Amino acid sequence: MNSTAESPRLRLEPFKVACSSCNLRELCLPVGLSRENLERLDTLVASRRAVARGESLFRAGETFLSLYAVRTGFFKTRVSSEDGRDQVTGFQMAGELLGLDGISTDNHTCDAVALEDSQVCVIPYNQLEGLSREFTELQHQFHKIMSREIVRDHGVMLLLGSMRAEERLAAFLLNLTQRLQARGFSASSLILRMTREEIGSYLGLKLETVSRTFSKFQEEGMLDVKQRQIRILAQERLEKLVNGTNG
Repeated sequence: MNSTAESPRLRLEPFKVACSSCNLRELCLPVGLSRENLERLDTLVASRRAVARGESLFRAGETFLSLYAVRTGFFKTRVSSEDGRDQVTGFQMAGELLGLDGISTDNHTCDAVALEDSQVCVIPYNQLEGLSREFTELQHQFHKIMSREIVRDHGVMLLLGSMRAEERLAAFLLNLTQRLQARGFSASSLILRMTREEIGSYLGLKLETVSRTFSKFQEEGMLDVKQRQIRILAQERLEKLVNGTNG
């Protein structure tokens, strides 16, 4: 029971962050910053936090204090409905930000849960605001990140509003591989960090429908599925399916 209390203090000092030398900097906050401003940002992003698999980075209702850049690992965000059911609202990987949900109300509106042992860079928001007022490059980049989140939310709304089950799963897999490819991983092979049930919650599909659709894609030669290991065999067919031109 003490793990959540101890994990924020887990070996922080040896992991002093240097944004200027981080291999994720092209995916995270400091894109386009001068060397001087990168060094100033290094002093802002002064700690990392380890989050064990299954632990929460933050929970709905908690006071919003910081943004978190995923350094390693994988997270899901979720909200709980009044009847106690959880709805997955997103999956976040290395180079992506968590905590933007808390900006408008000063309280987090969702839970962020680690899907595997993970590590995040802690970015105190009040200091980030002060620094972004001083140099416009950081402010501009932060606005781009906010815009990217809005576009992603719109994409989810499109998935849930107008696509059939096969189209939803195909779009999800293509988006996931595209994001992984931007981080230097394979564009065709991936290990799913989330369960089929979590995928179903995110896509608005029942677990049986997700499993049945994976099997259908494998039978039709579009995927090779071995539990959580997925290999895309026919990306162009998945793309045609999403674009409504699969015949």
